[in-house]
Amino acid sequence: MRLIFNFRKGFTPLREGLEAHGCEVLDNLWEPSDAQLANIDACIINFYEGVRQPLRTWRLKSRLKKQGIPLIGIDRDAPWHLGIRRRRLWLFSMLRPLDIYATHTLQPTLNFAPVTLYQANAAWTRHYHLHGVTLEEMHRPEFFRYAVSFVGNLDGRRYREHRERAEFFAELEQRLAGSGISCLFRHAENLSVTEQVEIIQRSHINLNAYAAADHGGVRSWGLPERCYGVPACGGFLLSDERRHARDDFEPGLEWADFRDLEDCIARIRHYLACPDESRAIAEAAHRRVMRDHTYKRRAETLLVAIAQWKEHRGKK
Repeated sequence: MRLIFNFRKGFTPLREGLEAHGCEVLDNLWEPSDAQLANIDACIINFYEGVRQPLRTWRLKSRLKKQGIPLIGIDRDAPWHLGIRRRRLWLFSMLRPLDIYATHTLQPTLNFAPVTLYQANAAWTRHYHLHGVTLEEMHRPEFFRYAVSFVGNLDGRRYREHRERAEFFAELEQRLAGSGISCLFRHAENLSVTEQVEIIQRSHINLNAYAAADHGGVRSWGLPERCYGVPACGGFLLSDERRHARDDFEPGLEWADFRDLEDCIARIRHYLACPDESRAIAEAAHRRVMRDHTYKRRAETLLVAIAQWKEHRGKK
């Protein structure tokens, strides 16, 4: 397929996934010429760029519609929608320029397109994989350096959407220290991927708690990329509860979670005392991610949706 891919700052993992399926990808063509639209199969845009410039998006949609080309919007931050004002979202829902709204969560929001597609985050396996470490090595107690870790945005002052997360980990660190449990909670800025992967693999437990998409006061059903990247590296993930976890993983076999701070501490103690159980979950999750939750698989989902849209349109 030949695709227009409008992401001002890029979306490299998905772009690579599309190219792995043999797609030709043309970047950032908001006002394509007739020649550029020749043989284009679909146009994929960053949902938020579309919302912020609705007239530009509508002009693009008009051009695409004449050529029978679907417009797909990728939303990775619902239901907070990056804090975009409600009236802008309402206007976009009224215009409905999208043919397919691809989102990481199916929880109720405004209706942006005739077709809504569950498009979860995934593991960027060019960076997040075993890196030569074997799953067997990760059964040895001496392999690990940290009991509990987290690598991510912990700057709650600069990023208000991460304030709850920063407060959660500050309290958790204090509580774990009082129990003699060592932890490493690192702000990810300036950490290389190699350093992040090493922390993931050398930790008995990797935590996921809160996400930018939760900022509106309602917990997002969607799973952050960390929920796929940690298992891709062979790490054991203990996450806060997420509605879509049951859609992407088998609870108890490939997924472990907690309800709140007290439950998190209890689960940490449990899994530190039962390393065979945590490693069994980690290995099952690793296999599931590498099979079903890579960006190559997400690209495949999009390509199937494009083909189905074209088939349906052809029957009208």
